Amino acid sequence: MSSDSGRGILIVTGTSTGVGKTVVTAAIAALAAAAGRSVAVVKPAQTGVKPGDPDSDVPDLDTVTRLSGVTDTHELARYPDPLSPEAAARMSGLAPLALDDAARYTAKLAAERDLVLVEGAGGLLVRYDPEGSTLAGLAAKLRAPVLTVAAAGLGTLNHTALTLEALRARSLASAGVVIGSWPREPGLAERLNRSDLETVAGGPLAGILPEGSGSLSRAEFAVTARAGLARKFGGSFR
Repeated sequence: MSSDSGRGILIVTGTSTGVGKTVVTAAIAALAAAAGRSVAVVKPAQTGVKPGDPDSDVPDLDTVTRLSGVTDTHELARYPDPLSPEAAARMSGLAPLALDDAARYTAKLAAERDLVLVEGAGGLLVRYDPEGSTLAGLAAKLRAPVLTVAAAGLGTLNHTALTLEALRARSLASAGVVIGSWPREPGLAERLNRSDLETVAGGPLAGILPEGSGSLSRAEFAVTARAGLARKFGGSFR
């Protein structure tokens, strides 16, 4: 999980929104903390959170803390509308996140911790500002590997292939592919995709987390994380 610069930074992206990035981030954080590593989690931009609105999304970092116990969390910008960071900033009239500032902030955290996890919003090329800055650009600034969280069902092979192709085109290192939510009763598409995703990824999957993992207790989640993530993330998944 170390970047080329020697800092322990891992970028977590997804093939789309709602594929399980937050749960995967929490799982990696939980296992790293259980191994005695100092862990920080960064959410560069949180969207869709409206204070006092019962229908508002729960902040991703709150979910990470609830599941993993890691409290060293850092949200750099928040916008009320459930949109891309750029669109949400535009609609709210708030300033967009400056990814140069986010890179400096994250690098400073990494100098003092064993591992810093950075969870993006949506997919790899979602826009953060009017100039078109993306999570891929942040990964390049930090020289950090990128873990891709994929869905299990139809469409995931194309979405995953496009994400990995975008990483290669930018000379960014891939830390693997994790299926973020494996259904309790997988159909034919899911069963075939499990093996076909390994072909797309060019190697074994880095993990599979079961559907509903985000609703588990912390103790149950720790067991699930260990079983669902590969050895390089502290788990036992094969």
